Amino acid sequence: MVTNPPAERGNDHHARRERRKEARPGELLDAALELFVEKGFAATRSEEVAARAGVSKGTLFLYFPSKEELFKAVVRENLAGRFAEWQKEFGSFEGPTSDMLRYGMRVWWERVGATRASGITKLMISEARNFPELAAFYQQEVIRPGTDLVRRILQRGVDRGEFRAVDIDYAIFGIVAPMLFMTMMKHSLGVCAPQDYPLDAQRYLDTQVDLLLNGLVARGEGRGERA
Repeated sequence: MVTNPPAERGNDHHARRERRKEARPGELLDAALELFVEKGFAATRSEEVAARAGVSKGTLFLYFPSKEELFKAVVRENLAGRFAEWQKEFGSFEGPTSDMLRYGMRVWWERVGATRASGITKLMISEARNFPELAAFYQQEVIRPGTDLVRRILQRGVDRGEFRAVDIDYAIFGIVAPMLFMTMMKHSLGVCAPQDYPLDAQRYLDTQVDLLLNGLVARGEGRGERA
């Protein structure tokens, strides 16, 4: 068995560290996302993020001077940074608003809900009260743009006569609630679900959109009407 001399092994390690040092912001963010989702914000240590990314703690702080700034960068990379793309995408949508709503739910699941990034929401639900600065940041960077986007969809439907006039400020919660439910099922509540009753994410979201658009009352003469 041939092994490298200690000095050569040290040089190899140094070379790998130098190569990893040059373009590591993306890998640092990936490592941070994994650990924040696995352990939560409070329990994740900066040195763990650096170790998982294969760099020194000093290198991590060259890019992100604190754990709080690292978390903010993770949120911007995986959630907040997507809103400009989504606003543009929905701005050019030409179909009926009902289709826009279905498409929006599907896209959210494919690009966020089904990914590790959805764990950020679960983290904020569990830890926001302990970190008010991060909660304010998340509200500004994610919650406000998210509700504005949903409001835009609902208002489009009302303006075009496709949706009846509703209290849009509160109707927004009806759209967001299924997303939050799926996030919690994926990262927390799912372990409590009966094993013989699997939850198909797309089927669930399709059903929720159908309920939002059509309700439960059967249509037709004499059906579903109160006496």
